[in-house]
Amino acid sequence: MNLIPELESVLEELTRRFGAQLKWAPATQPNELHLHAKVELAGALCSAFHKIHNGRLVGVFAEDARTEHNAYFVYYLYVLDWAHGFVLVRVALPPDHPELPSVTNAVHGVDWQEREIQDMFGISLLGHPNPRRCVLHDDWPEVYPLRKDFNLRAQLPPFTGPRHKFREVEGEGVFQVPVGPVHAGIIEPGHFLFSVAGEPVLYLQLRLFYVHKGIEKLFESIPVAHCVRLAESISGDSSFAHATAFCHAVERAAGVQPPPRARALRTLCLELERLYNHVADIGAICTDVAFVTANMHAMRLKERALCLNELLTGNRLLRGMACLGGARLDFDPPQLRALAEFADEFEKEFVQLIGLIRNNSGLRDRLETTGVLTPEVARDLGVVGLAGRASGFDHDLRRDVPHAFYDQVQFTVPVFTEGDARRRLVVRRAEIFQSLGIIRQTIEKLPAGGIRVDLGDLPPDRAALGYVEGWRGEIFHWVHTAPGNRLARCKVKDPSLQNWPALAEAILGNIIPDFPVVNKSFNLSYSGTDR
Repeated sequence: MNLIPELESVLEELTRRFGAQLKWAPATQPNELHLHAKVELAGALCSAFHKIHNGRLVGVFAEDARTEHNAYFVYYLYVLDWAHGFVLVRVALPPDHPELPSVTNAVHGVDWQEREIQDMFGISLLGHPNPRRCVLHDDWPEVYPLRKDFNLRAQLPPFTGPRHKFREVEGEGVFQVPVGPVHAGIIEPGHFLFSVAGEPVLYLQLRLFYVHKGIEKLFESIPVAHCVRLAESISGDSSFAHATAFCHAVERAAGVQPPPRARALRTLCLELERLYNHVADIGAICTDVAFVTANMHAMRLKERALCLNELLTGNRLLRGMACLGGARLDFDPPQLRALAEFADEFEKEFVQLIGLIRNNSGLRDRLETTGVLTPEVARDLGVVGLAGRASGFDHDLRRDVPHAFYDQVQFTVPVFTEGDARRRLVVRRAEIFQSLGIIRQTIEKLPAGGIRVDLGDLPPDRAALGYVEGWRGEIFHWVHTAPGNRLARCKVKDPSLQNWPALAEAILGNIIPDFPVVNKSFNLSYSGTDR
């Protein structure tokens, strides 16, 4: 049995508890525990992982396996941070009448994920509190795009039928304010419907998935070597993180470890992606409370980071740097000196920006106690990443399940419990300083040697998980390989999918004019959610 000791103890306890109802399946990596169970056991396993093993249910997704196994498979992905590993539970559903007992009432954070299974595979949800369409909008006919027999290029007939209807909120002095789905600027569409009584927001309804791109289906239609560029397009400001998570998944499925130097280069790029996004968000938050001067300084720092990205990789957003088996480009001594000098200069100027922000009492007044997401609500919704860490979520895959070069560097994960817009800004500030430290340590310890290994022909019928702590939070890519260097399934989980529902909770009791800054303090990705 090729498992790390912590997961072996978990397997032993589950075997004692559930016996023959649970079957262990081999995995390609020792920090992944794969289990097969009957669908009736899903709820009990969920309870066991949460209450006994302190696990987090971070993903629920499906696969059409009717051709090979005459079933639909549904997977439950748990992270056991204390064990530095993952547990993937697979249940089988009959192909003629697939029904899935919902666990949303117990784990609210999987609401959208279960509804996505219903929309994309036609699997009915039993006991779900709100089983309405989520991913597929009303102008889609009754088709299930992630089934194997769905033609990606099919011309769909026009839809005729009832349209989506938002919930009505009634009462004296209560009215509704629609925002979107089309917004000013270049952001993608999302519909926000505010119900207000006077100024305070009573209720916010979100509707996303307006630009669903079918990326998970596209992964199945092209050779795996071409999929890296597709992964880069999932969310533009996290292009390197998504590409790295995808490469990580394929490499783990193939049983290949990138060279140490390649893992270090990936770490440098991940932290550079974190830097330019965090400093841009700090500036944008300042703009939303009319502190434009701070934003101008932040945008200048962002531009310096983007120029450095281009110097190192040839692309301002680090596209083209990630590849299967390692990194596409190496950094020569002059580039490494430029990176080290950038870290020193960036830190000096960033300290000045932070001083400017701290001296602005109006900014502090606008951000403090605005958009509060309490630790209890954040935990119930499974909020991750920087938004979670501002609300007491003490988890970071870089520390808890190290990937790339993170096991070779020292850093601190900033965590606060106030959960307001100011703490979400402060988390970004603290993470920038930690990123600069990681960059310096990685340069100092940068291994010599090659930057890429050849994966060869990808073995078929292998499943593995790739993961990255992106700048927003946890990114997961799960792949199931098929013959001919192709994929039978690729599941993508962006942190924004997990965190959007938290925005509807954080805005309650605030006024509509505060929504832009609360929204920006989360800064979630439409594209990463819609996929």
